[in-house]
Amino acid sequence: MIPALTWHQMQTLAAKEFRDRLRNRWVLAVAVVFTAFSLLITYFGSAAQGQIGPRSIELTIASLVSLVIYLIPLIALLLGFDAIVGERERGSLDLLLALPITRLELLLGKYLGLAAALTLSTVAGFALVAGVLYQRFGLGALYHYAGFVLSSVLLGLAFLSLAVLLSVLARDRTRASGLAIALWFGLVLVFDLLLLGLLVATGGQVGGEAFAYLLLLNPADIFRILNVFSLDDAQRLYGLASILPPAMGQVGGLTAAMLAWIAGPLLIASWRFRA
Repeated sequence: MIPALTWHQMQTLAAKEFRDRLRNRWVLAVAVVFTAFSLLITYFGSAAQGQIGPRSIELTIASLVSLVIYLIPLIALLLGFDAIVGERERGSLDLLLALPITRLELLLGKYLGLAAALTLSTVAGFALVAGVLYQRFGLGALYHYAGFVLSSVLLGLAFLSLAVLLSVLARDRTRASGLAIALWFGLVLVFDLLLLGLLVATGGQVGGEAFAYLLLLNPADIFRILNVFSLDDAQRLYGLASILPPAMGQVGGLTAAMLAWIAGPLLIASWRFRA
């Protein structure tokens, strides 16, 4: 168990990191971006079918999934890539470590502060859409929407963990930023193309059912599967759903996989930072 003093140190660091994000209006800026894009998608996502406004809660969430997969990982990586290496370049890391604080407390404190800022901006950004869906479909629609927002938060926290790991491993901010962009490009844009290309090229014979479990190696795909399998309409929109075994539709297992993506990079970052 982490002693009380450790929690106090971590809370102090987290609160400072969070206040810094509020002070420089980072939270407000991200919330406005999410609000603007989510409202546009909600109202005009069905314009091609000749309808303005949300047609159903399922189709609305399916449309918002693409927004989340592209934006939240990028924002999380840009938020956390200089968490440690930035302090090192500014010369403030040695000053922080001179205080009665351990490296683990410093790492977790900064992560928790950044995570709180990312969570607040994400939830605030999707709040107006929740009001629109409530007026259109009633209270029952918010059950699925709340699950979608929660999974969006978990996706952001997973990529924030990866960003902190990169920040620990990189020697300078330039390399850290380059690695962050490369990681976003690889996981969000390239990973699925490679898997689907291999699947098509082999006629679906490579790996059989086990091939689908490779998607668990990408937190963005875990997020997509969580929302695809929870909504019938969404399953029909994503051709990827046709190759996924029913066992991967277990929300508990997928949530555990996402939590592993949050904890795993942090554990590696903690080990490397203390080495």
